This record gives sequence, C-alpha cells and structure tokens, in this order.
Amino acid sequence: MTNPPVVTASTQGHVRTIRLDRPARMNSLDLNTKTQLLAALQTAAGDPDVRAVILTGTGRAYCVGQDLEEAQTAEGPDAMADAVREHYSPLIRTLLTMPKPVIAAINGVAAGAGMALALACDFRIAARSATFTTAFAGIGLSCDTGISWTLPRITGRAAALDLLLHPRLLGSAEALDRGLLHQVTADEDLDAKVHRSAAALAAGPTHAFAAIKAAVTFASESTLDAALEYEAAQIAHTGGSEDYRLGLNAFLAKQKPAFTGR
Repeated sequence: MTNPPVVTASTQGHVRTIRLDRPARMNSLDLNTKTQLLAALQTAAGDPDVRAVILTGTGRAYCVGQDLEEAQTAEGPDAMADAVREHYSPLIRTLLTMPKPVIAAINGVAAGAGMALALACDFRIAARSATFTTAFAGIGLSCDTGISWTLPRITGRAAALDLLLHPRLLGSAEALDRGLLHQVTADEDLDAKVHRSAAALAAGPTHAFAAIKAAVTFASESTLDAALEYEAAQIAHTGGSEDYRLGLNAFLAKQKPAFTGR
C-alpha cells in the first residue's frame, strides 16, 4: 500500500516550497514523513531549475520533532541510534550541503528535531507566534539532528549548552535576540515575506551561493591555510561561470546583473 503524502512540494518560478503536511500530528516526524522529506529535499537539491528552497509546515506547528508515539515502538537504544544515522543525519546533511539557499519559514512550534531542521537552513524567518524548544533533555535524551553542530555555531557554546540543558519554550522575540532567527514578521505576512526573500535569492548567482555555503562549512572544520586554499578553488570554479561573466559585465556597465544560475 502506498504511504499517504505528508510532505508536499510546489514550485513558483525558481523557488521550491517543501511543506510538512501532517497538521493533525503537528508535523511530527514518523518514518513516512522522514522518508518523504528527505526525498523532497534531495530532489530540490538536484534540480537545476530550483534556485532557492523554502521549508515550512502546515497548521499550528513547523515541526515538533520525532513522533513520540512511533518512538514507543522502537526496539531499544541500538534501533534509536540506527534511526538517527539512517534518517535524521541524512536530512541535516542534505540541508547543510544544499547547493542553493534554503529559508525556514517557521509558522509555529519548532521543537527538538523540528528546531534542528530550522537551524540547518541558511535563513530563518518566523511568525511572531512561533515558539522554539530544544526538547531533547526534557525526555531524558541526548541531542540529534545535527543540533550539536549547528546551535553552537549560531549562539556560541555556552548559550547552546544553556538551551540544550535547560529546554524551555522560547518566543520569537527571544529567539531573535539570541540570534536563532534572522527576521520575525506578523503571522499573516509570513508567506509573503518568505516568498519575496526566496525570489530575491533565486534571482541571484546560484553557483556563487553554493560555493559560498560550501566555503563557510569547510572553514568551520579546517585550518586557516586549508580554508584559504579552498577559497581559491571556489574562485576558480565560479570564475568560469556564466553568472560571473554577466555580473562583471553588468558592474562595468553600471547595470543590474540578470543572473541565470549557470
């Protein structure tokens, strides 16, 4: 029997919107949802016509993390670790290595793995009513879904440990103050705001964006000399692109470039 669709994907121009669509379960992540989400992200990553991605949810939640009813059936700690390796880690790896910008449109509660999914996006725009919690320690678990990697890089180690060891509900204003968000907007304006931002990114130099994302990730794990050499390699890569030629010619002509993403 075919699994019901719980993740939808739609495209407007060069913007792909991927939506968790399981509102009755607050977009919690059961096996079916994780599988469909990974497939949707991988498809967007590999589609040359997609130049920006939005990740959002339906209803009053962005994503509340693991479906805990399904988790009750897990066959011990080893099975839990396998689920992290096979499902959660690939989701985060795909988001972080996506060769195009990703915006999290946080429409409601983002908890546990749901908060981690948002942190793995390049930009986070939240509705004013959105709330956040790391959640993991609240049920006696360590953290997963890449949050041990992303959160300290956003807030610093001390603040990350505070949020992870003292899981509590943060409103959007506090999340913005802590650097977890880029923007907060009125609930009714979220979709329009995010789509304007995504459209602007989709009109940009896609290959340069991909190279910049890769360089920032590489530098976070490398020596200075290695990072400098990686930058040189990425300059060579993007310097041969059509977008570089268009951008350079437009700059010299004092015009706005019309990038093609090639």
